[in-house]
Amino acid sequence: MSKLYRSNHDRMMTGLLGGFAELLGMSATFLRLLFVVSVFLTGGTSIIVYFIAALLIPRESQIY
Repeated sequence: MSKLYRSNHDRMMTGLLGGFAELLGMSATFLRLLFVVSVFLTGGTSIIVYFIAALLIPRESQIY
């Protein structure tokens, strides 16, 4: 089973949605569009949840 990490290579801000995209096997762009829509539908609450999750979910380790 895969573990959720913030992505180091597919990131726009914190890499959280890039990590979700890798875990789910989806397009990161699609998840980002869903997030923008959710911001309007939830009245901005999803922004707070996003930053709390970004603080709690660890970064992907860089193995070279």
